[in-house]
Amino acid sequence: MSSNVSIRVDGISKCYNVYASPMDRLLQSLYPRAARMAGGVGARRVANALRERRNFSEFWALRDVSFEVKRGETVGIVGRNGSGKSTLLQMIAGTLTPTQGSISVQGRIAALLELGSGFNPEFTGIENVHLNASVLGLTDAEIDQRMDSILAFADIGDFAKRPIKTYSSGMVVRLAFAVQAQVEPDILIVDEALSVGDAKFQAKCFARLESLKEAGTSILFVSHATEQVISHCDRAILLHDGLVHQHGKPKDVVHTYLDLLFGGSRKLAKTAGTTEASILGATPEAKKELTDGSYALDMRPGAFEERGNYSPYEYRWGNRAAQILDFRLVGPNGAEPSVVLAGDRLRLTLGIAFNETVFRPIFGLTIKTKDGITVYGSNTEMSETSLPSGIGHAGTHAIVSFDFDCMLGPGDYFFSVGVASRDGEEAIPHDRRYDAIHINVNDTGFFGLAKINMTMDAKEALP
Repeated sequence: MSSNVSIRVDGISKCYNVYASPMDRLLQSLYPRAARMAGGVGARRVANALRERRNFSEFWALRDVSFEVKRGETVGIVGRNGSGKSTLLQMIAGTLTPTQGSISVQGRIAALLELGSGFNPEFTGIENVHLNASVLGLTDAEIDQRMDSILAFADIGDFAKRPIKTYSSGMVVRLAFAVQAQVEPDILIVDEALSVGDAKFQAKCFARLESLKEAGTSILFVSHATEQVISHCDRAILLHDGLVHQHGKPKDVVHTYLDLLFGGSRKLAKTAGTTEASILGATPEAKKELTDGSYALDMRPGAFEERGNYSPYEYRWGNRAAQILDFRLVGPNGAEPSVVLAGDRLRLTLGIAFNETVFRPIFGLTIKTKDGITVYGSNTEMSETSLPSGIGHAGTHAIVSFDFDCMLGPGDYFFSVGVASRDGEEAIPHDRRYDAIHINVNDTGFFGLAKINMTMDAKEALP
């Protein structure tokens, strides 16, 4: 294995035998012994039949997974519950053995796999630090040398001298992460461990992860917080039904993951010469243009993509019971700007066609940075916006407008728009157009993501 590669996963699979009852498990354990004891006429045939008999079904948690992680690289792993993420990490950490394939690692591995794993609840925090750090290969002298920095990072105060069983879940994570991060591993595995920490501690953890990465530590990061994956990972892997469904840029992988997570999507084909109209059927001919009294919207399929602010890098999905066919982004003077000033009043108007009846539709807008960080997001359900009772009937259209002050810092931003509905607690996406609209905000006099209209003053102090 190359010295620049910390982890190599080569065609690994993991199979579990699933028994319907304890009796089936007992019988299965007895078959090999019975086969060895078989004698007399037809003994060989009986023995073979016993060896081949199965009282279990096979469940493949992972199948033929392969990838590499280089030194100093952070790789995010996403997937629905049950997709095989934790199984994969446990095999890399060495706590599970693959059924097929091989895993090669170079260097010391530290892993945060489960809340409190590796801790003895009867031991104090300090005693557990000694226990964990020694398992990671540190000598007593090295542990004593780093104890102060570990406890300072964990910031649990006098609880360090109390048994772990008296800790909150957040305190357990603090101590566990402090141990794993302060031993400076070559490979660090984090499986959802930071999800229970508070915002301040999470910020400290990510700062530490960044410093470890710069020092050459390879990091495997599992989280359902997709923005964390986009922000902190160099690459991402999407596991689905135990297979590598996608492997690439975090933003692209996260989009596919969200599609799988919410389900029911019917994507537009990407093949040349295939149009939206040919796949979904054209919008009813009777209404090609809509107006809200100020601006006209073109309801032809493909009109959305012809607008000046359209981003060809959008990711679109949904079942198309409703479609967002056009938009207008208008600035203070009525123009459609590609560049706006921080503080400008903007109106984003969407033209929507209902191909099927959608009960209580939900319309939403999310604004993100070019790195995929959400700056703002809301929808008509969250804002408790009252909608006309007639909106959502099959064969009808609607105009939805979002008016807002563009209090954004200088830079590039992408708007995601969508229409959905609910079936009980489950959200049903009809048309979600991620990163579909692009604007550039131009301003001077400040930096960051938001303009807060701060004023500054200084006065000479009197003696």
